[in-house]
Amino acid sequence: MDSKNYVCFDAQTEDVKKAFSFLSDEDIEVLSKYLEMREWESDAVVMSEGGSDDYVGFLIEGKLAVKKKTGYWDKHIIIAILEKGTMVGEGAFIDSKPRSSTVIAMEPCRILTISVEKMDELVLDNPPLAIKLMKRLLYIVSIRLRKAGERISELL
Repeated sequence: MDSKNYVCFDAQTEDVKKAFSFLSDEDIEVLSKYLEMREWESDAVVMSEGGSDDYVGFLIEGKLAVKKKTGYWDKHIIIAILEKGTMVGEGAFIDSKPRSSTVIAMEPCRILTISVEKMDELVLDNPPLAIKLMKRLLYIVSIRLRKAGERISELL
């Protein structure tokens, strides 16, 4: 993964607040201690299908293309475009399985990430905040699963 990592960032910028709109300003401040800011240039691979990265990301700036390998001629199809304020990588983060798709930066992007290790620390240090974050992760997974079901039913 070709990213630049930064530990320090302003937890109260509008972009950060948008990504964590489900949290209070105080919760965002506490959570920021467990997050790492990463940056990717345009066309960089953020996550690779089959990869074993152990983090979930919150897109603060930029746009991402989520691509899935097809069974035909080793091609990829775009299954989603993610814009700032959205979450990326939640599936592998939750189930600890290899990444199910490839994510490419469509333009320079900044993503706040939390690793499984940092999430485990958050669970021990601040269970109520960890529960809020996990509920949001599950909410996003639920929405994406419903949309996938709708797309499949339209094809049948």
